Amino acid sequence: MDTTQKYTFLRKRGPWDLVLFCLISGVLTQTVSGWAQAKPAPDVLVFTNGDQLTGTLERGVGDSVVFKSDMAGEVTVSLDKVKELRSSSRFAILEKGEKITRTSKVPGTITYADKTITVTQPGGSPQMVPTKDLAFIVDSATYAKETNNPGFLSGWNGSLTGGITLIRSTQTGSNYNAGINLVRTIPTVPFLPSRTRTTFDLLETYGKLSQPVIPPTVPATPDSVAKSNIFHADVEHDKYFSSRAYGLVGASFDHNYAQGLNFQQIYGVGLGATVIQTPAQQLDVKADVHYERQNFQAPGVSENLIGSTFGEAYHRNLPAKIVFTETGSFIQSWNDFSAYSAVVGAGLQLPVYKRFGMNISALDNYLNNPPPFFKKNSFQFITGIVYTLR
Repeated sequence: MDTTQKYTFLRKRGPWDLVLFCLISGVLTQTVSGWAQAKPAPDVLVFTNGDQLTGTLERGVGDSVVFKSDMAGEVTVSLDKVKELRSSSRFAILEKGEKITRTSKVPGTITYADKTITVTQPGGSPQMVPTKDLAFIVDSATYAKETNNPGFLSGWNGSLTGGITLIRSTQTGSNYNAGINLVRTIPTVPFLPSRTRTTFDLLETYGKLSQPVIPPTVPATPDSVAKSNIFHADVEHDKYFSSRAYGLVGASFDHNYAQGLNFQQIYGVGLGATVIQTPAQQLDVKADVHYERQNFQAPGVSENLIGSTFGEAYHRNLPAKIVFTETGSFIQSWNDFSAYSAVVGAGLQLPVYKRFGMNISALDNYLNNPPPFFKKNSFQFITGIVYTLR
């Protein structure tokens, strides 16, 4: 059938047959094209005893690499047990003590032999790194992502907590607590120095208890109602100017019926430092200068204050994936020395099932200048279900 006859035939078959013909032709073209493209060769890892794995090299830390194969799954192998390693994928090789910038590395294909990693970059001379100087092996996609500025919604880590208590009897009561703890450190990987860190914390405890008058009176006396409402939220953004020291800007907001505090707001700038940082624990200390506005219930007097916050935050990973956290801060006003406060909190997060766990925490809030007839101290013991974001 010549070209003229073919298109005459298609016109006779109608427009939908023409559409079907085009779709089938496109699928066949893509299939043939896919067959024509050679599949990339798998990575190969040869052990010193002669055994061999084929699969994919994923990453490396220090003198060990993580290799994934269909036969063995994901395994971590010390390089002193490896005779040879070949990968067609592109990786960035980072040396110990090397200062990394956004443009300091060009990923390339790698091979390993004789206790040396060799990186071959496109159009460049091979780079050879002895195993003793090796810090990280990073795939090109991860390296590119972490050395550039990610979007605001990426990189967040943290947890959500919630709990509830209900009473339905002669008394009617409800108590709710909710918490949000978020942190975003950029970059998110250990092979690059921290540039920024953003934290957001929110804790809300609300309760209401109704008690009827017993015995009832005529005319009826309204039920007595007791309410509790304690709210705290804070946000902080840190900008690192060295591996441990940073500048910060932050704000916090508080409301506490128990201390006659309608609303407290703080806006400040300051300095902080990470004095302990290991895979198991981290301790930060910080101080700021801030503006503080306190609004109290009557007969309290509202105040505008200039002060400083001196704080610390500690985080430790315990065995069995238990996480311990502790924070403390002392807030001193400089234009009214009697207007000072302190907050100390501690908590344990216990794993239960996958991302779900149980949270046990305590928070003590001291306010030196509450309105008359209100106590200075407010203590909370909180338990709830926690969901870890990642």
